[in-house]
Amino acid sequence: MNQVMTCLWYIMGLWPVIYSMLLIPTGRSSRNKIPVWPFASLSVFAGAFALLPYFALWEPSALKVSGQEMEGLPLRILDSKIFALVVGIAGVGLFGAAASAGVESWSEFLRFFNSSRFIHIMSLDCIALSFFAPFWIMNDMESRRWSNKDGWGQALAFIPFLGPIVYLILRPPLSPEEG
Repeated sequence: MNQVMTCLWYIMGLWPVIYSMLLIPTGRSSRNKIPVWPFASLSVFAGAFALLPYFALWEPSALKVSGQEMEGLPLRILDSKIFALVVGIAGVGLFGAAASAGVESWSEFLRFFNSSRFIHIMSLDCIALSFFAPFWIMNDMESRRWSNKDGWGQALAFIPFLGPIVYLILRPPLSPEEG
């Protein structure tokens, strides 16, 4: 199995975790109170293709996070800096493994990219997820009322994969009156 392709496969497994951490609960939609969790769950299998309908239907929400929600284990995990750090370490390790794969592995990956629709779409899916992340980082920052006067958050958001991870590690915890 090609090392670059394997690393991309595992990175695609980390993107749904990153999006879950960004969208639950600060990415709530006010239109028809559409829940994000079904789309985030399906993104494990379909990537950005599962999230795009939610993105199209989403409207900013003034809904607040209740104290009861904050006490729930899923939200505590998704808001955890330690969990973000673990995801980040896994991602950096995968990028490192792909980068050190060697010329033959990268050449083979490019052949797969050009000849296999699956690899082509998986690669484009990774690019799409990287493309949409800055918007959701800005939404999360706004929901947490985290001012970013010097603009480093916006700049950080545009670094594929690493930017969202660093943001998730540095962001302030969500409090019950936010969201």
